[in-house]
Amino acid sequence: MPKIIANAFLTLDGVMQAPGGPDEDREGGFLHGGWQAPYVDDVMGRLVTQGFADADGFLLGRKTYDIFANYWPKVTDPDNPIATALNSRPKYVVSRSLEGVSWNNSGLIKGDVIAELRKLREQPGQTLQTWGSTDLLQTLHRYDLIDEYRLFIFPVVLGSGKRLFGTGTVPLALKQVEAVTSSKGATYHRFERSGKPEYGQMGP
Repeated sequence: MPKIIANAFLTLDGVMQAPGGPDEDREGGFLHGGWQAPYVDDVMGRLVTQGFADADGFLLGRKTYDIFANYWPKVTDPDNPIATALNSRPKYVVSRSLEGVSWNNSGLIKGDVIAELRKLREQPGQTLQTWGSTDLLQTLHRYDLIDEYRLFIFPVVLGSGKRLFGTGTVPLALKQVEAVTSSKGATYHRFERSGKPEYGQMGP
């Protein structure tokens, strides 16, 4: 059964909207697109590349699918591991508005999304990854379907924008299994599920 792994580029205040460029996602009047760019370095690049390369398949929301499908099929370099992974491996697109998907090895998930996602988890494979796809992540949180988080956290605060954890997130304890700091102050954290939160009292 494949694990669902959520990858996210985040600000310190948890915003994940439009890290890649000014026009990536202006929904809600968001004016900070491209906030990730000043912090990109070889360390972050290596971790992102490794993440894409070890995915057996991808689970994408409509907006992320549109962005990826308009770019990655044009990258034909056989030595580009991200392009190789995205162009050759299965992609499952969750959308209420799309009527079809044309990118190689893509399939559309509509109707009872949760039932279809649970069917996917019964298929062979090791990892099914999300990248971006903020709205889809809220559904995965609500139904407690994420097995691991791989979070790229950057030293910037924006104060507004779409966030990773929204209303409806199921309480969950996590165990950190890897942490890396880049030359520009960004950090990478891998968290696996560790049951439910435990509670106590600090001090007298």
